[in-house]
Amino acid sequence: MFRWIILAVLIAALSISKSYRRRAQLATGTIPRSREGGAAMAARGLIALPLFFSIFAYVIDPNWMAWSAFALPLWLRWTCAATAALTVPGTWWVFRNIGSNVSETVLTKDNHELVTTGPYRWVRHPLYTVSLIMIVSIGIMAANWFILALTGVAVVLIRSLVIPREESELLAKFGDDYKKYQERTGRIVPRLG
Repeated sequence: MFRWIILAVLIAALSISKSYRRRAQLATGTIPRSREGGAAMAARGLIALPLFFSIFAYVIDPNWMAWSAFALPLWLRWTCAATAALTVPGTWWVFRNIGSNVSETVLTKDNHELVTTGPYRWVRHPLYTVSLIMIVSIGIMAANWFILALTGVAVVLIRSLVIPREESELLAKFGDDYKKYQERTGRIVPRLG
């Protein structure tokens, strides 16, 4: 049952993403990934591809990923199923607010606007937040340490490499406005207090 929930969540989230990204490409163009440099592309390939292949392998046949399965309580797996399902409207909310500013890269578009509404009111990178919650929930639903370990590596890379680069681009583009925005919001979780 969990594999079908995972498949439904992924199809829904990827459909939302594809739809909004397509609209953004038509409205404001695209930035080629090659402009980010070889290191960014290699990191994506070394982490993202094995992560997504392992999830799809589990969905196709859980026995393919049985080598990295571990026991988890059923209540926890069902809780994560509900959490993963909630990331679908969360994904829509993020894309609805970022609109044509969404990009395939960490670079900013020429006509990029600073978005501070919706989930961006509290978190500077809610797309990462929603995606990470979804992938962690999927790893727990699958009760698979390999998926969770790759997710952990992805979190470290996003926090230490991707977000700092993206934020330096946004600071260069928006200056003091972005600096003030940084002071009142959290990176991927809301700032307390």
